[in-house]
Amino acid sequence: MSAAPLLVLWDIDHTLVSISGVGREIYTRVFEQVTGQPLVHLADMAGRTEQAILRETLRLNGVEPGASFDVFYAALEEAARSLEGRMRKNGRSLPGVPEALAAFQSDGAVQSLVTGNIPALAAMKLEAFALDGFIDFEIGGFGDDGSDRADLVRLAIERAKAKYGHGFKAEHAVVIGDTPHDVRGALDNGAMAVAVATGFSDAATLAASGAHVVLPDLRDLTALRAAVLARRGA
Repeated sequence: MSAAPLLVLWDIDHTLVSISGVGREIYTRVFEQVTGQPLVHLADMAGRTEQAILRETLRLNGVEPGASFDVFYAALEEAARSLEGRMRKNGRSLPGVPEALAAFQSDGAVQSLVTGNIPALAAMKLEAFALDGFIDFEIGGFGDDGSDRADLVRLAIERAKAKYGHGFKAEHAVVIGDTPHDVRGALDNGAMAVAVATGFSDAATLAASGAHVVLPDLRDLTALRAAVLARRGA
């Protein structure tokens, strides 16, 4: 078996893209559509999976969760598709992102996602800004896989191994995200955690969460690649 390539697992929101004013609107529509009552309280969304957000939002609004979240996921996809134009208008890819994705691709890395978004919504957000071509959507960990980011990272590594036939292990994986949740998901699996202070968590908070590397954003491609390749022993 040949040596496994680097596995780069990206968060989406506030790491690769920033889309303003759409998330709450999507949840407002979905909550009322599925439960038949208006959304009053929305759970904190930063760094969390759709499953975790839905579970807490139901609790905050006094609604008992059903046996499955599939009806919510289908409604989320439908609502997001109706707002694709708004996503493009109100959103953008963050500084340095296209260059970082292209650089890892040229290095031969396998790139996928560890994101709180369900797969359809993840694809929509990246397609909106022409970033989807760098990402393998068949592997990765998504918001309908569980409530814990650590589970998503573990699943992403297992799926990469199953698809590519390499002996992917945690030391082959780098998780890049903007919240302590992303950092913990990486550390709990023994993967490298690269944090970018492009979301709601500042550099000090990300460093305190245990990130191996903290960057202000992704514009310093030399620093990003050096940190990742040094960790890998390249």
